[in-house]
Amino acid sequence: MGRSPRIEFEGAVYHVMSRGNRRELVFRDDKDCVTFVDALDEVCGRCGWRVHAFVLMGNHYHMLLETPEANLVDGMRWLQGTYTKRFNIRHKQSGHLFQGRYKALLVDSDGDYFRIVSDYIHLNPARAKCVDLKEKTLADYRWSSFPLFLHPSRRPSWLCVERSLGCLDLRDDRPGLVRYRQYMQKRVLEIAGSEKPWEMDRQWNNIRRGWCFGSDEFREKMTGMLDGALDGKRRDSFCGEEVAAHDAFAAERLLNSGLKKLGVSRSDLSGLPKGDPRKKALALLIRRKTSVRNEWISGSLVMGSPARLSAYVKETADATEGELAQLKRMLKC
Repeated sequence: MGRSPRIEFEGAVYHVMSRGNRRELVFRDDKDCVTFVDALDEVCGRCGWRVHAFVLMGNHYHMLLETPEANLVDGMRWLQGTYTKRFNIRHKQSGHLFQGRYKALLVDSDGDYFRIVSDYIHLNPARAKCVDLKEKTLADYRWSSFPLFLHPSRRPSWLCVERSLGCLDLRDDRPGLVRYRQYMQKRVLEIAGSEKPWEMDRQWNNIRRGWCFGSDEFREKMTGMLDGALDGKRRDSFCGEEVAAHDAFAAERLLNSGLKKLGVSRSDLSGLPKGDPRKKALALLIRRKTSVRNEWISGSLVMGSPARLSAYVKETADATEGELAQLKRMLKC
C-alpha cells in the first residue's frame, strides 16, 4: 500500500495521530504523559506550532495542530524521536515505540470541519470509556486539552482555544466557557446513549481515513498542491528544501544575535576550541529553538564531529552554576 502524502505549507492545519508499536502502551502512567507534554511544549517553542486540541489515550494520541511555518515533518520527527528516547530510558527498553508513520490528515479550517475534528479529539475519553460518566465529567480526564480550555490559568502558551470556540460562536470568557462545557457535556450524553458511539457522527469516519478532510474546493486545492499544479512544478511534498531553508534562516538569525550578545564574530569561531563554552551555549540555543540537524550546528559553530554535539548540548542544559549557566542566562536558552 502506498504511503499517504505529506503536504506542508504555511498555516496548514492537521489532525495528527500515532499509535504504539503493535498497539502497545505509549503512556504507561501520568509521568509518561508529563514527559510527552513537556516534549510537545519544547517542539512548539522550536517550530512555532499552535495546538488547538490534544488528547493522550494510553496506546495513542491525537492533536489538532497548526503549523504557521511549513515544518510538520521536521517537528514530528523531533517530537516522536525525543519522546521515544526519553520513554525508553525511563523504562529501560530500546527500539521503536510508535507504529510506523504518524497520520497527518489535512483539515479545512473553514466551515464546520475544524469543529468536527476538535470535538472528535476532546470526546475520545468518553468514546473509549476512560471516564465513568455516572460519577465524573469529561473535564475530569486529565490528559486532554478540554480541561485546559475551561481553566485559562492552566493553559500553556501554545494551546489556542479561540478557533475551536469561535466555531460555536463562543468567546474565551467565562460565559463562553460555561456554554462550551455545556455543549461538550451534551455530546457526552449522546455518546452514553448510543450503541455505536464511534459511528455517532458519520463525519468521524472521514477523520479516521484518507489524507484530507474538508470541502470539495479544499480537497481540490490540496490535490493541486500535491501534483505541483499551483506552481507548475512537480513536487512529492512541501517538506524538503522549503523547510530546510526556513530552519536554516531561523538558526542563522539566532546564531548571529547570540554571537552579538557574546561579543564574538563569525570569523572568531574557527580559532576557538571545539568545546568552547560559548559554542556550547549557542548550540543549546539553536537546538531548543529550531529543528536544524546536528550537522548544521556543528559546521556553523566549527565544533568538529556532529556525533559529539548531543553531549555538548546535554552538558550545557544540565549546568546550574558556573560559566555555562551564566551563558545560558545571557542567551535565554
